[in-house]
Amino acid sequence: MKNSKLLVFVMLFIGLMFLGFQCASTELTSAKLYYDQKNWVKAIEMLQADIQKNPKSDEGYYYLGRVYSELDSVEKMIEAFNNSLSISNKFAIQIEEYRGYQWGNNFNRGVNLYQRGNKTTDEDSSKMYFDMAIEAYKKAIMLEPDSSDTYRSLAFVYLTTGRNEESIEPLNKLIELEQAEEGYQYLGELYYALGANLMNDFKFDKNPQDSIKGMDYYAQAIETVDEGLKLYPENSDLLNTKFNAYIGVGRMAEASSSAKALTEKEPDNKFHHYNYAYVLLKMGEYQEAETHFLKAIEIDPDYDNAIYNLGVTYVTWGTAMNKEAEAKGILSEDYKKKYEASLPYLEKVVEKDSTNIVLWELLGKVYSVLGMTEDANNAFKKADELR
Repeated sequence: MKNSKLLVFVMLFIGLMFLGFQCASTELTSAKLYYDQKNWVKAIEMLQADIQKNPKSDEGYYYLGRVYSELDSVEKMIEAFNNSLSISNKFAIQIEEYRGYQWGNNFNRGVNLYQRGNKTTDEDSSKMYFDMAIEAYKKAIMLEPDSSDTYRSLAFVYLTTGRNEESIEPLNKLIELEQAEEGYQYLGELYYALGANLMNDFKFDKNPQDSIKGMDYYAQAIETVDEGLKLYPENSDLLNTKFNAYIGVGRMAEASSSAKALTEKEPDNKFHHYNYAYVLLKMGEYQEAETHFLKAIEIDPDYDNAIYNLGVTYVTWGTAMNKEAEAKGILSEDYKKKYEASLPYLEKVVEKDSTNIVLWELLGKVYSVLGMTEDANNAFKKADELR
């Protein structure tokens, strides 16, 4: 009986040894000493020898991760820690602490470098700091892939440095993680700006692929903003981006609806009234366009764009009235009243911008229609002198 109990005890003891009471290897013991001495090269050498000898060395991989942490080699640190965790969870708590420390370290480093880049007046130095901030944020993302703050900060660095297309990915991730209001706002504005740049270049380069890509960016802007407005319907910046994108793709009726919503939301905003009036003018809704251009001028009597375009509205309106009358075989002078209405506004603008050839030519045509021959000749003469 005693012999059988002794046999069971011996077997249990042997089993426990195999489960977790093996002695540390000479290589691992040496690596720990080198670690304490901060001799990272020799520590790595010994740890790699330990792992080669025992591929299941969870402690070897754990210490290797610690060494790479000291060297700020984040990618290698993560790989070593992941290898340790794939073997066992013995060092899980310590590994989590190391990852958290390194995330905070790199995130704060990114913030400081970004601030230094903003404060530096030397362009090359500023770029260097921004590039270093980007690398720090990328390391932070490797450590904590679900930290929305890191994606937000990385996107802002990209936007600050004009690396706009590179900011798309972190902005999308910011939206994915927390449906952030500024994520929708900045991404929508970014898509619109990318589209507008391509479409403006297209006018000169005549590259049809740019046009296709530009329209696609406009569509992405609308899609992004629509998603944002479901959550943040009161955000005027989202509405404004939507309006601009609709203009970009030529969807004037929808642009009109967006612009109208903005004027109702912020009735004292001159830009919203101007934008709405501009769309209405393009749609041939002259009376409504007049109302909102006048409202914009009421808010700001020196708003030159509104003053000029109100003059253009009256001229366009008068021309449309004349064409309609001619199509019906009616002789009418009513359209000239609209031309007369345009004069105070066009003349006010030309007083401020006397070098505008297009404006002088437009005035010359209006004067001609109204029978103001001398004024017309002077306006056309002025335009010729400026050419």
